[in-house]
Amino acid sequence: MTFSLRRPRKRAALVGTGLAVTLLMSACSAGPSTQSPSSAGGGTTMLAAMDNGSPTFTRNFNPFSTSKRTTASVIYEPLFVPNTLDGTLVPFLGAAYEQPDASTIVVTLRDGVTWQDGEAFTADDVAYTYQLLKDQAALDASGVWQQLDSVEVSGSTVTFHLQAPNVPAVSTVLNVPIVPEHLWADVQDPVTFTDENPVGTGPYALGEFNENQYTLVKNDSYWQADKVAADTIVLPASNSQLDVVSKGYDWAYAYMSDVENTWVKAGAANSYWFPPGGTIALLPNLTKAPFSDVNFRQGLSLALDRTKVADVAEEGYVEAAGTSGLLLPNQKDWLDPSLKDGGAVVQDTEAALAAFAKAGYTQDSSGKLVGDSGQQVTFTISTVNGWTDWLRGVQEVQRQFEALGMAVSIDQPQQAAFEQARAQGDFDLAMGSFGGTGSVYNDFNQLLGSEFLVPVGTTAAANFQRYSSEAAERALTQLKVTVDQEEQKKLGYELQQVMSKDLPVVPLFYGGLWGLFSSAHFTNWPSEDNPYATPATWGSNPLLILTTITTAR
Repeated sequence: MTFSLRRPRKRAALVGTGLAVTLLMSACSAGPSTQSPSSAGGGTTMLAAMDNGSPTFTRNFNPFSTSKRTTASVIYEPLFVPNTLDGTLVPFLGAAYEQPDASTIVVTLRDGVTWQDGEAFTADDVAYTYQLLKDQAALDASGVWQQLDSVEVSGSTVTFHLQAPNVPAVSTVLNVPIVPEHLWADVQDPVTFTDENPVGTGPYALGEFNENQYTLVKNDSYWQADKVAADTIVLPASNSQLDVVSKGYDWAYAYMSDVENTWVKAGAANSYWFPPGGTIALLPNLTKAPFSDVNFRQGLSLALDRTKVADVAEEGYVEAAGTSGLLLPNQKDWLDPSLKDGGAVVQDTEAALAAFAKAGYTQDSSGKLVGDSGQQVTFTISTVNGWTDWLRGVQEVQRQFEALGMAVSIDQPQQAAFEQARAQGDFDLAMGSFGGTGSVYNDFNQLLGSEFLVPVGTTAAANFQRYSSEAAERALTQLKVTVDQEEQKKLGYELQQVMSKDLPVVPLFYGGLWGLFSSAHFTNWPSEDNPYATPATWGSNPLLILTTITTAR
């Protein structure tokens, strides 16, 4: 499965998880009604674009509902929160975990935690929550029970038994919001339950709520309340870019053109961080010539000035991507030291033409790239209508390919048609994105795994280019069941070699995560120097941020 790292005001995400949800920004909405930052009972108030109405809010804090308020994730906590930048799991309701073997996860629960109504949090709440997802499959959106066989509780220890060896499953299995058995056991229909008065263990409880704005208030009995800086979070239903810039927002997720002269210029305390959240790539249809020839794919890769493509597409905010398949610098500790230049590829038209020649394509007297029959190399690159940054990138790719004599056209179907054609293998080259899950195994498996390999005309869930390799499959199979971290890295090296030598996709540039912060009232936001979390305002990621920022002095 591939992931989209999109501008929040342009589109919803492609199929995928986590990284995939974005905040929609309305350019013509009314401004929020807010308190001043110091008006909440002498404490501090944060104004955040963490949620968005459609166009107004519905009161649904069921953490398993697909239509929940995004902030349900700071009311209900999981056992562990993944930092998808580096794959680490940060303890929350779980104090520690171990994997004694590839089929078992043993979690020691945190002591001294209470629900927001004063009841004690226990292992029974954990057992109840996981059983709830098993009994109500519609609530199991992350597919936990596709991995789990059983859950066993003994005192403050919870043991998860997997259906099969699967070391990377830990990040999914342990990132489930835990709900209170003493309240949820009486819910008639947990699937339709909107949980209008949520009771969690998290740093915030629901305050005032109306369809245009609601607040979260600090949970003073929170087990790490000393780490929670904001006493109140104000969440407007409408968050236009004009509002974000002019009304004193503390935190937002939004792509802004010319961010220095918009967001940064609007306030001396304003800053931004756009870390890589995935890799944007050209997906070649490997069932078609000439893309089925690795030499032709190498020629395409060498023909590209990736830095120019990245700058044109994303206004200089992101870096060119190499061929390692890793998300750098996030996954630098996994980088194969033997990989030339860390997988970076510099445009080399002479080497590109040599690679094309190995595939049977040379330039004729007019400069056209032709095959043995004399026919010019002709193909179409597909991207989504309205996704303007991807279109700019594709247009630059088109110019560079045409400079070497290829005839390249661009197809821009609507999103649904694009996704269907790509999933069914009805394309030449298609734009796509991969990575950003925080798991090296998951990133590579979704791109290369044979489990997703289906014939053209059948809908694929991932591996849209329909790649198959014994070397990749062998490394993936071993990586999935290997607990030893050094051995995991060696297997990661093997997969990077496959990516660089076989080029199942042609990486272009990294897709950004668009974090906007103000240090006027709060400091210690995530940054390049302190990448403890992504800037994302959704999923469990805000738990990492809201328990790390500090009050400005």
